[in-house]
Amino acid sequence: MAEEKEFPMTLEGKKKLEEELENYKMKRRPEVIKRIKIARSYGDLSENSEYESAKDEQAMVEGKIAQIENMLQYAVIIDNEDVAKDEVSMGREVTIKELPDEEPETYSIVGESESDPINGKISNESPMAKGLLGHKIGEEVSIDIPNGTMKVKILDVK
Repeated sequence: MAEEKEFPMTLEGKKKLEEELENYKMKRRPEVIKRIKIARSYGDLSENSEYESAKDEQAMVEGKIAQIENMLQYAVIIDNEDVAKDEVSMGREVTIKELPDEEPETYSIVGESESDPINGKISNESPMAKGLLGHKIGEEVSIDIPNGTMKVKILDVK
């Protein structure tokens, strides 16, 4: 049997996933079942686009439920107690400045399941996070990114 993938995440990220799962199970699933029931009442299922649409949505909802359940089953909560306070690690917020003179940017390094780059949450699997992990405040780091290399200075870690 293949080894299951672990999903590192913060406690906050796990709680959000649990809420999302609850929403899918208690709200989305019953809504889709109701749509299927209504569509069936229209008669001939072979030419019933409402029925096909509802069945497609049901497959998507059930797939999402299975995906979230798997992530929660193999969740590994990040614990930073043994990591120095000035060291970049998962679950921490890091402020960097691209050298030579860009504006400071702040990112939270989170598990893949919590990633939301638009809101400053980058996955620990991203090139940026991989390049920053393990480094400390004040260090200048060269990070390999898809279009080359960028040099940054770590200004703060929270």
